[in-house]
Amino acid sequence: MPEHRRISLAFGVLFIVTFITSIPALGLFQPVLDDPAGYIAGDGEDNQIYLGVLLELLLIIANIGTAVVVFPILRRQSEILSLGYVTARIVECVFIAAGVLFVLGIVSLRQDDPDNASLAVSLAAMKDWTFLLGPGFIVGLGNGLILGYLMYRSRLVPRGMAMLGLIGGPLIVLSGIGVLFDAWDAGGTVQAIATIPEFLWELSLGIYCAVKGFKWDAPILAS
Repeated sequence: MPEHRRISLAFGVLFIVTFITSIPALGLFQPVLDDPAGYIAGDGEDNQIYLGVLLELLLIIANIGTAVVVFPILRRQSEILSLGYVTARIVECVFIAAGVLFVLGIVSLRQDDPDNASLAVSLAAMKDWTFLLGPGFIVGLGNGLILGYLMYRSRLVPRGMAMLGLIGGPLIVLSGIGVLFDAWDAGGTVQAIATIPEFLWELSLGIYCAVKGFKWDAPILAS
């Protein structure tokens, strides 16, 4: 198997792993995020939260892995932007890790100080902020604009597919800014619609690279 095929396979599989981990983790965290005060006052499903934490940790590994494994190829197109993509992934993961700590803080409150409902609500709000600033903003810059541009110029994947990233990235950023300034609700209709192109971009990219691999006639593969 050629080296670029091994890289594309690892890149695609890691992208698919980000979907497998991030979506279930968000669902597992809902009891804490929807009603943090009620969670610490009740029995609580701590193991469910711990499973979500484990998935988030795997998500962090997969996120950084997507940028690191493809760096040797993308740097042939632009070393600065390729390094920027790695950096964006790391920054995104910092926000994810911070969110995990806030969720674990709520679990600790349930075990040690169940009457401190106000602190639980504050920690849940901080978790929401990390989601907005990380997956809801930085992702648009990293996975959308930077990676979309690199894939479009390098022709490693079909250009029509890469255009989804170039469209979805700015939409993610703008929707996040709108939530920041209360133009619309977080997770509401506007933000959900704005997420669709980026969702399709990342999913199609992961499947394409894992199943088919990079386009063999891409100029940077011959350089």
